[in-house]
Amino acid sequence: MEMHEIRYFLAASETLNFHRAADLVHVGQPALTRAIQKLEAELGGYLFHREKTRVRLTDFGCLMRTHLDEVFQRSETAKSTARSFLSLETASLTLGVMCTIGPLRFIGFLNAFRERYPGIEVTVIEGAASHLTDLLTEGKLDVALLARPEPFDHGLKADPVYRERFGLAFSTGHPFEMRNTLHLTDVRGEAYLERINCEYGDHIDGLCRNIGFDIRSAFRSEREDWILAMIAAGMGVCFIAEYSASHPGVRHRPVVDPEIIREVSLVSVADRLPSPVVSAFAEAVRDHDWQTAE
Repeated sequence: MEMHEIRYFLAASETLNFHRAADLVHVGQPALTRAIQKLEAELGGYLFHREKTRVRLTDFGCLMRTHLDEVFQRSETAKSTARSFLSLETASLTLGVMCTIGPLRFIGFLNAFRERYPGIEVTVIEGAASHLTDLLTEGKLDVALLARPEPFDHGLKADPVYRERFGLAFSTGHPFEMRNTLHLTDVRGEAYLERINCEYGDHIDGLCRNIGFDIRSAFRSEREDWILAMIAAGMGVCFIAEYSASHPGVRHRPVVDPEIIREVSLVSVADRLPSPVVSAFAEAVRDHDWQTAE
């Protein structure tokens, strides 16, 4: 059975007049009659009593009208939902964001995205880079904002968003505040606050070992906000990306020789066809001015 046959039948059952029903659905009466006859053949029984002066529903027609009206309404609902989704009037996006990325960097972008697409509901899932990568490949995330010192795994597609320098974060008034840049060796003699979820932690540890020393931690935490609060309280220093060192009382200076750069990318599964929502989000990310974002 075809949807137009159901629509013609419902029009005829409402008007009980094939001529008026044909006008209602904008077809000729012969076409409407043939469609109803085809529907009767498919269902296996007569839907109408065709009398000389009037048309009446049969008992079978009354029974089928309830079911076919439900089919038609569900079809209309499905089409309406599809139109809303494809036009981004009603849709959802699940975005993974590394917990080491400072939220202030994205407030302006997310606000602009919301104004541009008010019908898209964005759910932000925060976590370590490795965990978010797993969620992405399992289909539990649509896209993710990630960074790592080595190339991304095979099967993932990474589109660069912005770059930022790593450096040392310290409290206001620390002697480092008098300098424009710092070196890896400057961490020696300082109480070090270790960010457990730092995706560049092993990379930085390796660079330090290559020049003859190991970083010894005074405190370790998986909470970025705790580390920043301890830095502000003067409890120690920490290697951190410049845009993440956003906390009252925290200062930051980039490390040079060697310079450490983190490239944040919008990551998706390479062979997964992007939905209209994901495509819209990716386009908004490309259009945003990340150089001046705050």
